[in-house]
Amino acid sequence: MSKIKFKRVLLKLTGEAVSGEGGYGIDQKVVRNIALEIKEIHEMGIETALVIGGGNIFRGSIAANAGMDRVTADYMGMLATVINGLALQDALEREGVNTRMLTAIEMRQVAEPYVRRRAIRHMEKGRVVIFAGGTGSPYFTTDTTASLRAIEINANVILKATKVDGVYSADPVKDKNAVKFTDLTYMDVLQKDLKVMDATAISLCRDNNLPIIVFSLMKKGNIKRVLTGEKIGTIVKGG
Repeated sequence: MSKIKFKRVLLKLTGEAVSGEGGYGIDQKVVRNIALEIKEIHEMGIETALVIGGGNIFRGSIAANAGMDRVTADYMGMLATVINGLALQDALEREGVNTRMLTAIEMRQVAEPYVRRRAIRHMEKGRVVIFAGGTGSPYFTTDTTASLRAIEINANVILKATKVDGVYSADPVKDKNAVKFTDLTYMDVLQKDLKVMDATAISLCRDNNLPIIVFSLMKKGNIKRVLTGEKIGTIVKGG
């Protein structure tokens, strides 16, 4: 068996990752496939936490640009992440993986309120922890949530799972001349305005020396490949 490179990880998923081809709503088959990938690393003994976006249901920034009050729009987006979190929790538990979902906005009927020590204890007991509800405050993205929670739980790395196989100089779908980066520093990302995570999230990672690995979720087994040290995707660290 390959050597495990990280002991505790935070996996960041976009809302679109669970929507399948449609880009909207929740595709149960896609969610189950993600759950099976997570189960694979969980069975390797890796302590795993998840943060998922809500863009497949509601995107606060778009609603705010259309005239909705920004704070209201952001809270609606946070609630969308809870719906996605419940879908992932259900899929994981149907595969026999014990989970706990913790939300930054209290809704005790469906999840536990976020408490840092409780989250860490759940992982130590072998449960996959899902962080939902964003940071609980408007004006922050789920990328920032991922950075903040990863730092709080002392994760070794953030795994940013996307639909492309790393970070490019431009959108590889739109620009055939886009160049893929294998290694970047935090300052590279900020200065070149690369679309890895937003600037607040990157700054948090830089200040706390937390590496980010960006890779494709589309290829089966990629999460395990990253965690056993295979050179796929793009790693952001240092600098």
